[in-house]
Amino acid sequence: MDLRVAAYAVITDEDDRVLLARWTEGRRAAWTMPGGGLEAGEDPEDAVRREVREETGYVVRVGELLGIHSRVIPATRRTHHADAPLHTLRILYRAEITGGRLRFEENGSTDMAGWFTIGDAAELQRVKLVDIALRMAKII
Repeated sequence: MDLRVAAYAVITDEDDRVLLARWTEGRRAAWTMPGGGLEAGEDPEDAVRREVREETGYVVRVGELLGIHSRVIPATRRTHHADAPLHTLRILYRAEITGGRLRFEENGSTDMAGWFTIGDAAELQRVKLVDIALRMAKII
C-alpha cells in the first residue's frame, strides 16, 4: 500500500467566501482546498504554507489544527493505474492570509484558484475533501 501525507488550508475572507484551487490531475478537473503533499522531512505547517503560496499566490499564517482525514483509495480507483491502494492522510488547518495576491499556479497540479461563497462552492465540481474540510471548520 502506498502512503501520501498532505496538508491543506481552510481560508475564508471577510465576505464569508472560501478559497479553493482547481485540481487538474484527477479523472477530471475539480475544485479542492489549497494544499498538497509533504516533501520528505517537511513539517505539515511548512508544507501547507508552501502549497498555498504555490497554488494561490497568498502568504498565510497557519492557525488551529482542524483535524486529520484518513482514506484508502483502492488501486482500481487511482488515476495513474497503480498496482497498490493509496492511503491518504490529509491534515487540515485554518489559515489566514498575511500577504501576496491571488495568482494561478503554472505547471503544477492546479491551474487556477478563486474565492467562492458556500452556496457557489456547493454547485462546483469538487472533490470530497472540500465538504470534509468545511465540516471540520464548522462552516457547513
